[in-house]
Amino acid sequence: MFIYLRVLKESFFFAINALRTNLLRTFLSLLGVTIGIFSIIGVLAAIDSLEKEVTDGLNELDVSTIYILNRSFGPTELDPYEYENFPNVSYDEYQMLQRSMEDIDAITYTVFATPENIKFEGKTATGVSIIPGTESFYDIDNVKLTEGRFFNGSESNSGSPVVVIGSEVASSLFGTTDPLGKRVRLYGNKFTIIGVLEKVGQGLGFGPSKDGSAYVPVNFVRKIYGDNNKTRIAAIILKPKKGVDPDEFTATFEQKLRAYRGLKPDQINNFFIQPLKGLTDLIDQVTSVLKIIGVIISGFSMLVGGFGIANIMFVSVKERTNLIGIQKSLGAKRRFILSQFLFESIILALFGGLFGLLFVWLGTLIANTATDDFTFILSSSNIILGTSVSAAIGLIAGIAPAIIASRLDPVEAIRTGM
Repeated sequence: MFIYLRVLKESFFFAINALRTNLLRTFLSLLGVTIGIFSIIGVLAAIDSLEKEVTDGLNELDVSTIYILNRSFGPTELDPYEYENFPNVSYDEYQMLQRSMEDIDAITYTVFATPENIKFEGKTATGVSIIPGTESFYDIDNVKLTEGRFFNGSESNSGSPVVVIGSEVASSLFGTTDPLGKRVRLYGNKFTIIGVLEKVGQGLGFGPSKDGSAYVPVNFVRKIYGDNNKTRIAAIILKPKKGVDPDEFTATFEQKLRAYRGLKPDQINNFFIQPLKGLTDLIDQVTSVLKIIGVIISGFSMLVGGFGIANIMFVSVKERTNLIGIQKSLGAKRRFILSQFLFESIILALFGGLFGLLFVWLGTLIANTATDDFTFILSSSNIILGTSVSAAIGLIAGIAPAIIASRLDPVEAIRTGM
């Protein structure tokens, strides 16, 4: 055992010395692996960061939350002509489900509205995401307030001109002044600010950023657009109580909505049931495909780096043929020569991989400094992967030159070197 450790130690120092002796050659060989690892781990880190941002945004909502609307979040088996004329879900259907469903934890009705400008005394917050809803949106959307309150059931039912604004909107219009009670202009009407949302950052979560949003009673928006406006998609959002079987819950409200719409047993649903969990599964599938594509594309960089190391190791064997012959004539075993060149190849690849990881880490620092809206991460799993891939490339690239070196005849090697 100690003999093998000694061989490993001597092989390691041989490799380090050989790398130090040929710094330019080492640098050029190392550069290929550095670029390869930077490409692979950079792509994986970017995709992981994107996935985390989207997942964190979705985590603000319970994954048991279900959307009912006339559009699908992702691919569907239906042809476009089958669903393009699906009717919007209605406020009456929302009220029906609210009355008849026993296992609902929260339910709301919303209309996907276009961004609007909000004005106050000459100042304008542009492109504000308007989120209409009922009072239950507070529970559905996990709304957090720093000031004031959310609109109540009475204000929601009557469509009162009240608004809850995001921190970014409040800052644009009022700076450090308390916005509560102020009246702003929206939809050509005066709205009273009753609450300000907690700052959460932009991110890439599901739906618009709360910082640049404004919540208003949905019935006010219904007065503007009407219930038969096909340019505005409406949705019923509901969340079952904890412990309720999701499939049974879905089947129950699906049957109630079918009965309310008078659909016959042989007719398909003219609405889509979209669980948030289905959206998270779709995101997982997309990120998995992106990772595979990224690894395949970046793998070509690693391939070039591996060929570079293999080429330089063959040159190294040729240059040191005389030394190999002397070592073998003095009693060096094949495994010593083999391990010596393998170590040199692996160490070269590892240094290249570590530099690649260093550049990825520096890239994440620069990117995170440049933007507050997106967080780039370099996970420990990606660091381990980068190190492992580097070692594997070094091993594969160095094994052929190392075998050739270990099989050299000592007499022929010395004669050739001379």
